[in-house]
Amino acid sequence: MINDLNDRPRIVVIGGGTGLPVILKSLKEKNVDITAIVTVADDGGSSGKIRNYMDVVPPGDIRNVLVSLSELPKLELDLFQYRFNNGDEFLSGHSIGNLIIAALSEMKDGVDNAVELISKMMKVRGHVYPSSSQNLQLCAEFDDGTKMTGEYEITYADKNIKRVWIENVEDNEQPKTNQKVIDAIMNADQIVLGPGSLFTSILPNLMIKNLGDAVINSPAEVVYICNIMTQKGETDHFTDADHVQVLNHHLGCNFIDIALVNNTVIPDNYIDKLKWNEISKQVFHNEAGLKRQHCRVIQDNFLKLSDHCAFHNGKLVSDKLVELINKKGLE
Repeated sequence: MINDLNDRPRIVVIGGGTGLPVILKSLKEKNVDITAIVTVADDGGSSGKIRNYMDVVPPGDIRNVLVSLSELPKLELDLFQYRFNNGDEFLSGHSIGNLIIAALSEMKDGVDNAVELISKMMKVRGHVYPSSSQNLQLCAEFDDGTKMTGEYEITYADKNIKRVWIENVEDNEQPKTNQKVIDAIMNADQIVLGPGSLFTSILPNLMIKNLGDAVINSPAEVVYICNIMTQKGETDHFTDADHVQVLNHHLGCNFIDIALVNNTVIPDNYIDKLKWNEISKQVFHNEAGLKRQHCRVIQDNFLKLSDHCAFHNGKLVSDKLVELINKKGLE
């Protein structure tokens, strides 16, 4: 792990999925001290299989974040990300990085120690912390009153989610994060949420009570990077204000200070809905709804069109985050 200078602005980014690494990869090039806090609620694909086999937290999102902040050569990163595609009953679908994280979690008595060691090995610029070292599962209640457990199952239930929460799989102990995560949040100059799936990548972190409480009580500004597209099964028909309202409702207060909202329109018929079948339509802007929640709105072009889909442009987003933190420092 590369030690950052103490006087650099401290940015804590919380989330998971594919959106988080995009922002981190660009932030890595800025003069900031980065801490990434990564969800451990994933239970699909390779991560889910390893979790079931080995009783370790799912490594997939952690792996992607480590790669995004690493300064290793491309070949070594490609090897860490390599996913087996042969017909072997066990190795098929697994990435080498997932297996390494799982192995070190066993060798070094837990995922926290494993990630710290791998961060040093991979020359990670910044700090990477799992949101918890406990074996946690995501739970949801839907609008029809039914309940379900499991991130993968919740995502594909095709029902409107009313609320989510986190439970400890192994016992009744309240889910919690470790002190390093709390310290990073309390000492942050800026806390960034997302981008990522609202209910299954961002909220699972905040539903860990001492982590969510730290975000609320931190003196840092909380910035939410609003999703560009709605997500089927999670945020159908949501406006940007609806996204913020869900976050505020789950934590019981209006804790989102700033929302970064893309205002560039996606060209008609650009999105390949067959290939990207988890997305629905562009998120509609609701200025009044955001202001009612005392949320400052920053609209700008944050869009990257690629492979017939819409993504966040990591450079444009990271430029804006650094601009915000520098302005705050001048106040």
